[in-house]
Amino acid sequence: MDAFLTSRNVSDLLGGVTSGVIYALVALSLVLIWRSTRMLNFAQGAMAVFATYIGFAILAPTTNYWVSMSVAIVAGLVLGGVTERVLVRPLYGKPEINPIVAMVGLLLVLESIAAAIWSTSARALATPFSIVDWQLNHKPVALSPFALYEIVTSLVVMAIVAALFQYTKLGLQLRAAALAPEVSRLLGVRVGRMLTVGWMLSTAVGAVTAVLVASNFFTGLTPSGMDGVFAFGFIAAAIGGLDSPVGAMVSGLALGVVFQFVGDYVNSNAVILVALGLLIVSLMVRPNGVFTRSAQRRV
Repeated sequence: MDAFLTSRNVSDLLGGVTSGVIYALVALSLVLIWRSTRMLNFAQGAMAVFATYIGFAILAPTTNYWVSMSVAIVAGLVLGGVTERVLVRPLYGKPEINPIVAMVGLLLVLESIAAAIWSTSARALATPFSIVDWQLNHKPVALSPFALYEIVTSLVVMAIVAALFQYTKLGLQLRAAALAPEVSRLLGVRVGRMLTVGWMLSTAVGAVTAVLVASNFFTGLTPSGMDGVFAFGFIAAAIGGLDSPVGAMVSGLALGVVFQFVGDYVNSNAVILVALGLLIVSLMVRPNGVFTRSAQRRV
């Protein structure tokens, strides 16, 4: 059993799951904002990183990890709400290219501001758990206490978001406000408030993801630290389906495992090619996503 748990394939599987839950969280944040506002936020990664800087760079000298993480999540909520009210709301009803350009511009602005204030050097974050892999008979298992914390935290967040849309009145109102705003208003739904809440929740999930990524010993916190992770998360969301939280979770986990095996058995440079190949094939076969129902959508 020890030889199996420390084998190359199991190590790749565990490493892939650890990476996959991060991609799944990014995909979930994109699904969250899409289902609640029918828009894609290409500045999601930069907003999450900026919120993480607020929580950790400003408060690091006086507070612990959990307080700083809580502040980062609150900062994400505030940043998401302000962005929707100030920048996004005037873009509703405009050509689809307008929000895309605005979000790309916001990404560049936030990364530039973060670099100007905190520099581009990687900032190490104190982690609440050890990043050293567990040992079995003096052989490492590709799983550390911190990696387990990443997996558990990601799964908890995913479960909360899935339950929000599936079982709560707020989730129903978020979907209704995005899909049929005029009808929703007639039914008493405060559409403007729901759109703001959607952005707030999405950015908060993104902030959790950025904290987990930045807490990694090999990554640290940098202004552009979420760019690559966001790209893979976006691919996961597109493959799983932007209307499917379950699709985001499954696709993110699957991509993490596939990328880990490709990087180990083929070449790490082939990961991007494989990611693009999977995206192209998925869009050709299931343009709306593998987990999105082809039947007419209902609120």
